[in-house]
Amino acid sequence: MANTFTSYANKSVGTSAATVVTIGASTQTTIIGMSCANITTSPVTVDAYFTRLAVDYYLVKGASVPVGGALVIVGGDQKVVLTTSDVLKVVSSAASSIDVVTSVLNIT
Repeated sequence: MANTFTSYANKSVGTSAATVVTIGASTQTTIIGMSCANITTSPVTVDAYFTRLAVDYYLVKGASVPVGGALVIVGGDQKVVLTTSDVLKVVSSAASSIDVVTSVLNIT
């Protein structure tokens, strides 16, 4: 089994769900960090969730992100394990309002 650390960056996420990562075949992915930064001049809310077998599971729903602030969805002692075919997504309440950085450990 190979362990590979990587990160994903999504710029200017808005009101359409942005796919952060899709887990490939024979892969388990541990999210070790996920932050959403508000890049606008107004407060926004954020949803982060993963889809498994056509069902959405929320990590956070309607969480506020203040002007100039960031929301740490996963980090510190908290980790989230995703499995083959899971899709991690983020959506914001305003157009082009959130930058998302996600750090993961892929196990293949």
